[in-house]
Amino acid sequence: MAEIIANGVRLHVQRLVPRDRPCRSGRPAIFIHGLGIDNLSSFYYTLANPVARAGTEAIMYDLRGHGVSERPPNGYRVVDFVADLEALLDALDLAGPVHLVGNSFGGAVALGFAVANPDRVASMVLIEGHFAVAGWAEQMESTLRSIGSDLAAGNTQLWQKTYGRKLGRMAELADALINGTTFLTDLHKVDTIDPRALQELTCPVRAVYGEHSDVIGYAHQLRQFLPSLTMTVLPGLGHFVLTDATATLREIVVNWFTTQDSLIDR
Repeated sequence: MAEIIANGVRLHVQRLVPRDRPCRSGRPAIFIHGLGIDNLSSFYYTLANPVARAGTEAIMYDLRGHGVSERPPNGYRVVDFVADLEALLDALDLAGPVHLVGNSFGGAVALGFAVANPDRVASMVLIEGHFAVAGWAEQMESTLRSIGSDLAAGNTQLWQKTYGRKLGRMAELADALINGTTFLTDLHKVDTIDPRALQELTCPVRAVYGEHSDVIGYAHQLRQFLPSLTMTVLPGLGHFVLTDATATLREIVVNWFTTQDSLIDR
């Protein structure tokens, strides 16, 4: 386990370096997890290890306030998470383009980073990705309050399936984040992304959503705004694509990086 100070916050970082084969391009994949009850462990065995075994270095980190990263009392705007990622890449001496993999809220961070730093992104994978448009903050707050209510009422069947024995500790951390910081207030301090800025992005983007996801509307908007988007909608699935369709998603992501790195290296 490594701890790196980025943007004044102590972040927990894990790196998986390809061992059985050399790193193809020198462009690592940065994995950005979801909000509230999530942390980097959701990527560790699902996608990050397979990506590293296939030849792309995988870097995961706990967002501020999540996992074992520091939980400052304030600073939870999207722009703060983007600044953390910028500072983390600087601290890791990654000046060149990287791949970004964003799950759920991690998609909002990835897109925000790409708009602010287009030359630092080789490609993006958005899994059930959010992004900051009108009404986004209100939807996020509603979702987070619903999660909190489920946990408080003991309605943990869905979360137990997803997080297993880690649920109790993760619920404690989520409660401390939601109720012990300016987290919910800061979500409303968001500058929405100008669709014209998305249209100017040239990096390839691979997006995967569940057919019945509560954020499927973002997929439809991304189709309009991103010129280099490849989209897959998985039938019968909701928001938990990462855990409910791991094998399918793993194949998509590994093949994506293999193709992208082959194109870059030509």
